[in-house]
Amino acid sequence: MKAPGSWGRAGWVSLLVALWVCAAAACGSLMERDHQLQPLPPRQTAERVTLVGHDGPVSEATEARDLARVRAEGHAALFERQLGVLAAGGDTQLLRGNTARLLVDGPQTFAAMKSAITAAQHRILVEFYIVEDEGVAAEVADLLRSKAAAGVSVALMYDSVGSLGTEAAFFDRLREGGVAVCAFNPINPLERPGHWGLMQRNHRKMLAVDSDVAFTGGINLSNVYAEGSFGSARRRKAPEDIDRQGWRDTQVELHGPVVSALATVFRESWARQGCQGELPPAPAPRVAAPGQRVVKLVAGNPDHGVNPTYKALLNAIDASQRSVELTMAYFAPGDELIRALCDAARRGVAVALVLPGRSDVALVMHAARSRYAQLLAAGVRIHEMKGAVMHAKTAVIDGVFSSVGSSNLDWRSIVINNEMDVIVLGDDFGEQMQILFARDLAATQPIDAARWAERGLGQRVLEGFARLVEPLL
Repeated sequence: MKAPGSWGRAGWVSLLVALWVCAAAACGSLMERDHQLQPLPPRQTAERVTLVGHDGPVSEATEARDLARVRAEGHAALFERQLGVLAAGGDTQLLRGNTARLLVDGPQTFAAMKSAITAAQHRILVEFYIVEDEGVAAEVADLLRSKAAAGVSVALMYDSVGSLGTEAAFFDRLREGGVAVCAFNPINPLERPGHWGLMQRNHRKMLAVDSDVAFTGGINLSNVYAEGSFGSARRRKAPEDIDRQGWRDTQVELHGPVVSALATVFRESWARQGCQGELPPAPAPRVAAPGQRVVKLVAGNPDHGVNPTYKALLNAIDASQRSVELTMAYFAPGDELIRALCDAARRGVAVALVLPGRSDVALVMHAARSRYAQLLAAGVRIHEMKGAVMHAKTAVIDGVFSSVGSSNLDWRSIVINNEMDVIVLGDDFGEQMQILFARDLAATQPIDAARWAERGLGQRVLEGFARLVEPLL
């Protein structure tokens, strides 16, 4: 989700500041594809990968047992191939002993988050691009205040552009209730000198409770998620009322060492932003390793270059052998990812995209459509969701590489925003992702190549214009 009422609020601010940015830099190649990158054989992979638990790197015997367990879920060769690509790309540290549960849409996600907050005993860390002051978001805020009053340490970071429509009084009430509150890169340069920059936004969506449970994905603290996307209620809304349509999004609930890793990223961001309020040390987890999932936490930060989620996804697509399934809210990637998708389809990989047919930022949707002809010609299947607002950012490749998080495939997520994603390895979670993808497909309309080729000149001009200005949105 872009900022609420994107053009009426933060969109114009971002546009005015972004006019100095060279759009050509975003429309060109973002990174070179390494065609020499080959997955490592199993023994070399084990040497290049480090499995980390709550207390740090585990023994070779434990590492071998954990990797063997993931291979045993099925499609061992595909898992080994994707694991090798991660290792060869330098993504060598994986977190063991986790659980990962998919949460579909707002009602399920907010119910799970409220339950976790209610059970908090020591610490709650909250980080969202958009924090609203009404509906379900206000209910979460009330819970945070009540936990702070009960002695739980609560810290909230929100993005000052993403939350531009939220009254300052709302955050003041949280502070008065004992919640440490910090705006990422405040719009007013005098609010926190030394921490200003309208272009770089904190697009992460994260909640971590104690050291036991965390949530991340595409869902903001926004009332647009009050209803789900698959129910009948959304069909009664006026088509033009975009904020009242069902919003289709995905979050993941995590338990295990990945929770502490997420909390560490939050602490680093809090300190780097000069936020007021001391964060307490991490409490001991109730269960050190509650599950068997092996995951990779990916925290995108433009200070460190191109978003590592984008690089990992690009390499995973290059290594794909059976299937690539992407569900993406804002799809305007660089040429290298378009080529990767086309190359995969041409070599026989089943490549399918679920993209928005309606969006809160229509120009990004039209920028995506400027790529359709090239993708369709290569055999990529494209489906648009029109009955709900598609806002999820997920990928599942060969059924063994799954990604859920905040990163879109657009210029801002790739090179300029702070993002947060998790990569979950193995067939068991991959099968859940594929089931969800099939459910999404059933709610979409396929794009027919022949009919698409007959679209009018006006649509083509709009697509070209949208592709040109997309970096400024």
